[in-house]
Amino acid sequence: MSDLPRRAVARSAKLAALPIGFAGRTALGLGKRIGGKSAEIVAQEIQERTAEQIFKVLGELKGGAMKLGQALSIFEAALPSEIAGPYRATLTKLQDAAPPLPAATVHKVLVEQLGDDWRENFRSFEDRPTAAASIGQVHKAVWHDGRTVAVKIQYPGAGKALLSDFTQLARLGKLFGVLLPGLDIKAVLSELRERVVEELDYLREAEAQHAFALEFKDDPDFLVPDVIAANEQVLVSEWVDGTPLSRIITDGTKEERDRAGLLLVRFLFSSPARVGMLHADPHPGNFRVMDDGRLCVLDFGAVNRLPDGYPSVFGKLTRIFNNGDMENVVQGLRDEGFILPHIEVDMEALRAFLAPYVEPTAVEEFTFSREWLQHQAATVTDLRPGNVVRQLNLPVSYVLIHRVHAAGVGVLCQLGTTARFRQEVIRWVPGFAEEDPGERAVAAS
Repeated sequence: MSDLPRRAVARSAKLAALPIGFAGRTALGLGKRIGGKSAEIVAQEIQERTAEQIFKVLGELKGGAMKLGQALSIFEAALPSEIAGPYRATLTKLQDAAPPLPAATVHKVLVEQLGDDWRENFRSFEDRPTAAASIGQVHKAVWHDGRTVAVKIQYPGAGKALLSDFTQLARLGKLFGVLLPGLDIKAVLSELRERVVEELDYLREAEAQHAFALEFKDDPDFLVPDVIAANEQVLVSEWVDGTPLSRIITDGTKEERDRAGLLLVRFLFSSPARVGMLHADPHPGNFRVMDDGRLCVLDFGAVNRLPDGYPSVFGKLTRIFNNGDMENVVQGLRDEGFILPHIEVDMEALRAFLAPYVEPTAVEEFTFSREWLQHQAATVTDLRPGNVVRQLNLPVSYVLIHRVHAAGVGVLCQLGTTARFRQEVIRWVPGFAEEDPGERAVAAS
């Protein structure tokens, strides 16, 4: 764990350097203005350098800083590749190749959590982890009754590191205000902090995973391994073999990639209606494709509890957008907090920005591709003050939903999936298929 700066002093030093560095770049910008560069060009240069510094620091820190970086993925997509590239590379390294705990440390954690006789729970236990991420790692073992199991173990000190991050990240509010003046970053940080506290509680994760496992038991499309045992920092669940979704992305046939993408969308959209929860971390590492074609879903540490199902406002506003009523789309976005009261947006610019994201719901069949995603990113690389993306807010109640949408679209583009996504939206997203009585009354007046 030597590469995870857990000590609050070390982590604070990294983050506290940001405002100082920003102030220095602002002074540099003023010097350039005196030298003849326009205020607009100088402002953009300052924003780009500030963004570069922010993402460099976020990429070096695990835990809360990384969670914030992931949640603001729309911002990352809006940056020129020379700025965002190193940050993306760092995140990928953190997610896919986190250094494993030494065996002695793993054993120490198991003694602390399960007692000196922890080995009596297992017929065998593999010291080398099969997967490692930002707050824990997974080991393959054989349970005392002969079942092969996955044992998820939380890193020592992960909780303190995460919470320390969020305390220090609050200092970045003014910096993000320069880059995204329409975003209430303090509210986003507060929401993310609450969700991260939940992710640290493996008992809470076990409860969510068990609920999904029960609902999708014997489902023809999905498999969720059930929980066998858990406490706050150790979770034991059924072991599942299968082809990682990352391998389907790189080596799968067109048919395999199309089916995997369709099932991913169906799982994400149907879960709120079926379980009252949304799986909030659709990273390729959390999915396997079984030999029988089912999609296996893993890791329920991040879930959005939606007891009333998927928010109907998404379906409603998407339908209204497809009908060409931008005035009501803007009003709906204001009502939900996506556009703050003091922010004015250009309606046509907003239409142009939203159109590609709504397109998969407007046609019977749609193909996601890397080229399509790159085109969407290109539309928001403009960091000048008038760019509509910079005027939008992320309401706290939609932080995890946004995380799912952004990450899900990314996976679909990696897969290059062609499918009838509109049918899934009609079936599972409330508010999309037809008007509610209140809308008809307004339309008639």
